[in-house]
Amino acid sequence: MERGLRILSAFSGDRAVLGIADLARAVGLNKSTTYRYVATLTKLEYIRQDPETKKYFLGPRVVDLGFAAIDSMELTKVAGPLLQALADETGYTVSMGLCDGPDVVYVDRRRSGRRSSLTMDLNLHVGSRLPAYCTSMGKVLLAYKDPATLRQILDRTDMARRGPKTITNREQLLAALAKVRQSSVAVNDEELAPGLRSFAAPVRDRSGEVVAAVNIAVHLTVAPATVDALAGRLEPALRRTAAEISRRLGHRPQP
Repeated sequence: MERGLRILSAFSGDRAVLGIADLARAVGLNKSTTYRYVATLTKLEYIRQDPETKKYFLGPRVVDLGFAAIDSMELTKVAGPLLQALADETGYTVSMGLCDGPDVVYVDRRRSGRRSSLTMDLNLHVGSRLPAYCTSMGKVLLAYKDPATLRQILDRTDMARRGPKTITNREQLLAALAKVRQSSVAVNDEELAPGLRSFAAPVRDRSGEVVAAVNIAVHLTVAPATVDALAGRLEPALRRTAAEISRRLGHRPQP
């Protein structure tokens, strides 16, 4: 991964088109090793090759990554204070994630400064990834995908058992996602790990598209209540926070 990023970084405004020899010198690798990385990056459309000169230039996926990075920075800038307020209000750890294929990528994570005894640490941080199918944020993000995209994602998903209540059957997962669309909240009840529960709600942009999810994570050791009891306590604040982030992103619900 590091070498691939070094190759991408070799392209710049005055060096937008490079050959294998140029790239090899720029990243300090021999030509054969450089070519293997370039071939992979070309296949993934991060770079492209001019059929006549045989030289390379950045491809459309890099542009997509750039826009995604800008969107992510804007999203976390808007959401950060609201996520911290939700963590302080509830006393639990609050996170925000984006969808990247079959994974959820954490882009923000906040712990309460008021009731730290209730926070939990699963060794997650900004940039961490978890499988979408067995997480509350993942189920929110999957639930609002169009059917064709969802099918492609699930085709790439190994629905292995990770917790005592993991949904490992595709039809059961689809039924659970339908419930998420109806209620606008996803629940993870020990599907990722024993004792872990979380509740997630969608964040929408000005077009109404679901672009992120916000969750509150709790553990049975600090909150031994039933799922319904926890939902009654946590969902109103969770929904309010997700709605306010969406509003600040320009979303206006239809009357």
